[in-house]
Amino acid sequence: MTDIKRVNGHRPTGLLHLLDPSLKLAPHPKQEDLDFDLYKSLDAVVRLTSKIPENAFSAQTLGTEREGNAVLISDDGLLLTIGYLVVDAYSITIKAYGGKPVPAELIGYNHESGLAIIQTLEPLSVEPIEIGSAENLEKQASVIIAPYGGEHHSISAHVVSCREFAGSWEYMIDRAIFTAPIHPNWSGAALISDDGKLCGIGSLWVNDAETNPKNVSPEIDDDGENNQPKNSPGNMFVPIDLLKPIYEDLVSIGIASGEQRPWLGIYTAEAMSTLFISGVIPDAPADLATVEPGDLIVGINDNDIGNLPDMYRLLWSLGPAGAEITLNLRRDGEAIDIIVNSGSRYSFMEKRNKH
Repeated sequence: MTDIKRVNGHRPTGLLHLLDPSLKLAPHPKQEDLDFDLYKSLDAVVRLTSKIPENAFSAQTLGTEREGNAVLISDDGLLLTIGYLVVDAYSITIKAYGGKPVPAELIGYNHESGLAIIQTLEPLSVEPIEIGSAENLEKQASVIIAPYGGEHHSISAHVVSCREFAGSWEYMIDRAIFTAPIHPNWSGAALISDDGKLCGIGSLWVNDAETNPKNVSPEIDDDGENNQPKNSPGNMFVPIDLLKPIYEDLVSIGIASGEQRPWLGIYTAEAMSTLFISGVIPDAPADLATVEPGDLIVGINDNDIGNLPDMYRLLWSLGPAGAEITLNLRRDGEAIDIIVNSGSRYSFMEKRNKH
C-alpha cells in the first residue's frame, strides 16, 4: 500500500479494495456469536469520498482526494465521520453497501475532538446505528471495527488501552480508545461495542496502541540483548462521548459554541524528552511571529513543560484565541523568547479558504 498517502497516522486517501493482507488473517464477526443485529449495524457504515481545492488550508498535508468511511446516526441523513476526511471539501460523495453514490455536504466540524457531521442530499436505504458510549470500555473489551463493506471487511478486535492522546497538530483528547489487531481501513470506521451500539470513530493507526504489551520489565538475555517487549501497532478511535455535548451546536451552527482555544499553527514533535517544532503553517500566528521549524520548545510564558500533553494543557489555560503567548525556545543553541499573538484555527481556515 505504498501508493496511499498517510499523514500523522491519517489515511486521507486510498483504495478501499486494496486491503492489507493482515485483514484476511483477522477474525471476522459472526451473527451467531452476537446478541444484536450485526448486519443492521454494519449497513449503517458507508463509503465516503471527498474532493478538496488545491489551495485549501488542509490540501498540502492531507491531499485533494480523500477516501474513508462515515456512519449514519440519524433518520434524517446525518452521518458522523472523522474530520480530516471532509474538512475544506467542495465535494462529498457517500455510498451505502449495495446502494448508489449520493452527494452529501459538511454541516459541522470540531477540531478539538476531530469529529465532523455531514448530511446526505438524497435519502439512504439503510437505518442508522444507535449511539452508545465508551465510558465503560475497559482493557480487553470486545469490539468490532467496521468500515464500509459488511462483515467480510469488518474484524473482531479488543480494546488494548484507553488513555490520553496528544497529536503534533495541536490536538489532544483525554481518553482515546486503542484497539488491536490493526485494521487497514480505519478512517471514519465505526467502533461497535458488544451491545451493538456506536462507541467510537476511527482516526489513526499507531505503533503504540499498547505499550509494553507483555507487562514485563526489561531484562538482559544470555546473549547480552535487551529483551524489552516492543510496542504493538493498532488503531486509535475517538470516543463517541465527545460528540454528545457538541452535537446540537455542530448541527445548528457548524462549530461548538463558546470560547475557542488559542491556536499557534505549529506541528510539535517529541523525542528523547525534547519538544521541537517540526513544521509551521504558512501565515499562521507562529509563522507571523518568526517561529521556525527546528526550534526547541523549553517553556511557555516562562513555565517549564515536560511533554506534549503538558504543553497543550498550559497553552490552552492561558486564555481564549487571541491570547498573547510567549514561547521560550532554543535556536542554534541560544535561548530566545518569541511572542505569538494566538489565533482561532476556525477563523484562519475560513480566511485561507476564501483566497
